Amino acid sequence: MTAEQAAPSARREELLQLAYQYAVAHGRADLSLRPIAAAIGSSPRVLLYLFGSKDGLIRALLAKARAEELAMLAGFRHAGAGLAATAELTWSWLADESHRPLLRLWLDVYCRSLTDPAGPWAGFATGTVRDWLDLLADAQPPAERHTEAALADRTAVLAILRGALLDLLATGDTARTSAAVARSLAACRPPAS
Repeated sequence: MTAEQAAPSARREELLQLAYQYAVAHGRADLSLRPIAAAIGSSPRVLLYLFGSKDGLIRALLAKARAEELAMLAGFRHAGAGLAATAELTWSWLADESHRPLLRLWLDVYCRSLTDPAGPWAGFATGTVRDWLDLLADAQPPAERHTEAALADRTAVLAILRGALLDLLATGDTARTSAAVARSLAACRPPAS
């Protein structure tokens, strides 16, 4: 059994939390062992023992990031709430300035997953798209969720959110990107009866 497969020890969990905080603060998914070990009060040798390898540490960090993302998404799940309403709630979280370090880390990992699909971040981008589409599916009426039109609507809303997020991370212009999201989501609302 490798260190990665062993039951997590309290020290491993403590160092993982510290390494995760370091990665979020520094916006880097591809960490060097020496600087991270020094920053979190450990040594490269201890990290290698607890995580099996540098890639093992990165995989553990990505699993933690994904768990955090899923926990955040769970807070937005309101079955049948409507696609636009769920997207607006999600955007308010994404646009919150306090979440920018975490979102920069997410973007770094997402891009690395696309450019190095064999690395420790393999599958991250695909998994996160699936997670977000599942969140948005919960917002749609159950009878419509499995239609091609419903999937296309979810994909369009996801594209709006992701595109605006990239723009926001690049420019920091919350007012402009939020106005664009609101305008785009207004077109996603069903017509009033």
